[in-house]
Parts: sequence; C-alpha cells; structure tokens
Amino acid sequence: MAELKVEIVSEERSVWNGTASAVSARTIDGEIGILPGHTPLLAVLGDGEVVLRTTDGSTVTAHATGGFFSVDNDQVVIAATSARMGSGKQD
Repeated sequence: MAELKVEIVSEERSVWNGTASAVSARTIDGEIGILPGHTPLLAVLGDGEVVLRTTDGSTVTAHATGGFFSVDNDQVVIAATSARMGSGKQD
C-alpha cells in the first residue's frame, strides 16, 4: 500500500510525525487533498484544519496557522507558524 510520510512542525516544536494515506489542508488558494503519488507542490498554508487519514485507518486532526505546505516524493511537510493537535482556534 502506498503511503505518505507526514511531518507537521511549528516554530516551537514538532507537532506530529508519521505515515498517512491522505492529507487535506487549507492553503491561501483553497482546500487541497494529497494522496500518494501527488506531483511536487509548494503552497502557502492558510489558517485551518489539517486532516490526516493515517495508514492504520484513524483520523488525526491538527489546527495550523500560517506557514508552508510542501509535497515531494510522497513526503508532506507542513511548516506552520503555529500548530497544535485537535481542531479549533489557536490561543
């Protein structure tokens, strides 16, 4: 089964690191969904939820504010200004 290696980091710390079968996030141009085999991409991250469907079938949600979203060779890196696990507004 194809998978994505995903890392979510904020300016302060690593927030989440693991494998996923799908990732969706908000960029400044709108929602984007990433599956294994996606073409390389670099986008400016918008404020909102990042939803990960993990390879074990569970769903992980984080809230990210600002930063960048990159995809290359089935690796997704979300480098946010601030991020935390769970949905909801940043404090």
